[in-house]
Amino acid sequence: MSTSGDYHAPAPRVERARGVTDGSGNVTFTWPAGAFSVPPVVTHSIEAASVGVRTARITANSATSTTFQVLVTTGVTVLGISVLGPGVAAAGVTVHAQAGAP
Repeated sequence: MSTSGDYHAPAPRVERARGVTDGSGNVTFTWPAGAFSVPPVVTHSIEAASVGVRTARITANSATSTTFQVLVTTGVTVLGISVLGPGVAAAGVTVHAQAGAP
């Protein structure tokens, strides 16, 4: 029996999660067992109030979990020039993560 169709490889595995930062500004996402055989490619978005600038970075990434650290900073005016102040840990910030197989 012949086939006349095209082969389409299955889509890569994608996992989505949401978590809230702790007092140190960290949030860890644990991926389901066997979801990834290597560290996934992870993207994120931050859901928070409008006060201050928030930044997030991945501090650890493995096939089983990913940890983010979120910092918040506010603007400071020095001699009439607005600059960002130093970042401090942002507790209680919701982080949305999407992880996909590379």
